[in-house]
Amino acid sequence: MTDSYIALDLETTGLSPAEDRILEIGAVKVIDGEIRETYGTLLNPGLRISPRIQELTGITDEMAAGGKDARTAVAELVEFCGDLPLLGHNILFDYSFVKKNAVNFDLAFEKAGIDTLKLARALLPDVEHKSLTALCCHFGISQERAHRAVDDACAAMELYRRLVREFPESPQELFEPKPLVYKAKKQGPMTPAQKGYLNDLIKYHKIALDVSMDTLTKNEASRLIDKIISTHGRIVR
Repeated sequence: MTDSYIALDLETTGLSPAEDRILEIGAVKVIDGEIRETYGTLLNPGLRISPRIQELTGITDEMAAGGKDARTAVAELVEFCGDLPLLGHNILFDYSFVKKNAVNFDLAFEKAGIDTLKLARALLPDVEHKSLTALCCHFGISQERAHRAVDDACAAMELYRRLVREFPESPQELFEPKPLVYKAKKQGPMTPAQKGYLNDLIKYHKIALDVSMDTLTKNEASRLIDKIISTHGRIVR
């Protein structure tokens, strides 16, 4: 098993790293099997949080409004992680969101990781439900605030430890970090031309945006413009 790692969990505004944003980061630094530090912060995603995500996480627009900007939070997380591997439940999901932001902010974040979901699939084929909450219930692991980042990171850490204890005869490489691969292309901010046209569309159609215009990337602005045109039509001069 691995005794030193960063247990990581994110809450996000959706499931797509390309289109959605980080809402909360929770990270636990484990060195030689002992918790040494934790890092947890809310982020201001620059958009309204859907009712479904608010219900799932308990994070409201008002709470997120006081959060850090993505550049600051991701830079702090990258520094916090250092050279340690990551651990989490479906860790590639969390890694992909961080990696996308790291690329945009010119930060290096190449990592190996331990995925407790993959471990559970290999070791617990007869357990029907393998969500983090379901597996914590299966093993009696305390999870006080499910779907909050630091709590879920701690839960994944405890699940990993439990799986190691429960399956001592399993090949040790099963519990070792594997390279995490997610290719992210840098997305620059929207262009002045996009911003001008988007402003014209908003005024013309009398639309209230659910996202802060200054947080949009070039790709996000393009998708938003296309969506407005397909829904409301072009500007007729």
